[in-house]
Amino acid sequence: MKSAICRLLIVLMAWTPFQWAQAGMIGTDQVVASTAQADRAAVLNFVSRADVASQLQSFGIDASTAKDRVAAMTDQELRTIAGRIDAMPAGASSSGWVILIIIVLVIWWVATKR
Repeated sequence: MKSAICRLLIVLMAWTPFQWAQAGMIGTDQVVASTAQADRAAVLNFVSRADVASQLQSFGIDASTAKDRVAAMTDQELRTIAGRIDAMPAGASSSGWVILIIIVLVIWWVATKR
């Protein structure tokens, strides 16, 4: 069985091409354009979220107006806002209720096991 698997692997290694990837040079303008597009997409996705849209609505800004403003921003403004979005805590609560509940549960579990 081992020799059959070894022969199969040898045949597959000889049959499979070794170089699938192609490397090439890209220009600085292509990198800058793709970065700006990624930043614009990140900000637009953030503005499109339901919780953000409701918060904007409470400020008196319509979601479509916010998207139009994002479309009119410069690359530097988009880079700044996308950086702030990336620096925001993801799903975290500013209150420590979850940690407090976990600590209480651990203390209760330790106390009941003794």
